[in-house]
Amino acid sequence: MAETGEKQRTAGPDETAASGRIRVLLVDDHQVVRRGLRTFLEVQDDIEVVGEAADGDEGVARTAELVPDVVLMDVKMPGTDGIEALRRIRESGSAARVLVITSFTEQRTVVPALRAGAAGYVYKDVDPEALARAIRSVHAGHVLLQQDVAGALLAPEAGGGPAQGRGTTLTEREREVLALIADGRSNREIARALVVSEKTVKTHVSNILMKLDLADRTQAALWAVRHGLSG
Repeated sequence: MAETGEKQRTAGPDETAASGRIRVLLVDDHQVVRRGLRTFLEVQDDIEVVGEAADGDEGVARTAELVPDVVLMDVKMPGTDGIEALRRIRESGSAARVLVITSFTEQRTVVPALRAGAAGYVYKDVDPEALARAIRSVHAGHVLLQQDVAGALLAPEAGGGPAQGRGTTLTEREREVLALIADGRSNREIARALVVSEKTVKTHVSNILMKLDLADRTQAALWAVRHGLSG
């Protein structure tokens, strides 16, 4: 496991939750990148950088140890890369939302990350304020997705087939919920838009995932975009 070479901050999850701040873990093999991210994020009143990791193995371990709300994960790292680390974080049952940050713009890099369970992605040249907004967005339950990447993710379904047919089993209200998921709405925002309880929305989301045989809301958003249900 690589060493970060600097003292780690280990604010407890209860302590940070009480402050209302979003707990963020930085995972990147370049110390200068981590330092720059930390410098910017620590001036945000609602964001707390709780730790850093220099490779995928350390990222998985620190996620389990620090229980962050959001993991800001690089894709290309020596040893265990960000995609494999992401899979392991998802398999561990962690509730952390993983936001991929990458310098690679090719779909062949971004698509596997989203398939592995990333809540979205940003590029390393992103405007600092846009990065903060992205962290807040995925923490709120939104999915950060571009339509060209959505199309690439669901390309095998381009001709319709079984996946398209499963969509006919959705109720009208479930299709409304799915469209709002694709528009990046959180459960709370969907509840407000449809004038129902958040618990009801969660039930609809569970039913949608079951009927479409999807693993999470990221995949649901992708399905909706591919099949024309997004705004």
